[in-house]
Amino acid sequence: MDDGVLFCRRYGASGRRVVLLHGGPGAVGTMAPVGRRLGSSFRVLEPWQRKRGAERMTVAKHVADLREFVEAECGGEKVWLVGSSWGAMLGLAFAAGFGEMVGGIVLVGCGTFDRASRKRMHELIEDRMTEAVRQRVAEIKREVTDEDERLKLTGEAILPVYAHDPVTTDLEIDHCDATGHVETWSDMVRLQEAGTYPKAFEGIRCPVLMLHGSEDVHPGGMIRDSLLGVLPQIEYLEWKQCGHYPWIERGLGDAFFSRLIGWLRNNAG
Repeated sequence: MDDGVLFCRRYGASGRRVVLLHGGPGAVGTMAPVGRRLGSSFRVLEPWQRKRGAERMTVAKHVADLREFVEAECGGEKVWLVGSSWGAMLGLAFAAGFGEMVGGIVLVGCGTFDRASRKRMHELIEDRMTEAVRQRVAEIKREVTDEDERLKLTGEAILPVYAHDPVTTDLEIDHCDATGHVETWSDMVRLQEAGTYPKAFEGIRCPVLMLHGSEDVHPGGMIRDSLLGVLPQIEYLEWKQCGHYPWIERGLGDAFFSRLIGWLRNNAG
């Protein structure tokens, strides 16, 4: 952050304001390919979420940062949120608290909101971990002492578990925040166990699109079903032979962007 405002990359010069929310938590930079494609149709902002400093990171801090960012950048205009993985969860948490600032939300490979979905996700990860991936992860853990770099390299190493048939192995991660990752996710799980989420999403009135891959280790159908009781307006689209990052899947990138851009145009005007 610089003087209280999140660092931001920008794409496009006209159209509705679209804010991209990266995953992780703490995997900064992964939304760059999405920003480059959306920039031809929208004014796109890609804020980099706060890195852990002196204070423990929480969901509330991320939400407060995003509110400050949107207020500073958008001048009262409603924004359209496109979040990937943890970023999708952050988008929902933000809209639950500041719905008047949000025109709509797109959830790409959304994270889990209940124990059953998390259990299934861990089962799928375990099933897809090859011996080569296990050895690489163990090597990184043994040889890389910097926690942030270790998280970045581990994320790259386990891409075969998360993707189906990627055209690239470069997720464009600029840097990671290992401590912030652990603290933020622990806080999100705590809030779910306390009953805060997803119940707080009942107040979200804007349109919500959920885009998911059938081969994503995050079980899309289960996650959708866990949200439908509080977000009945969810539109759900699942692609076959698609993992956690639709834009890098062979033969699916164009379909993903066509659906995303079309939905934003139809709903944002």
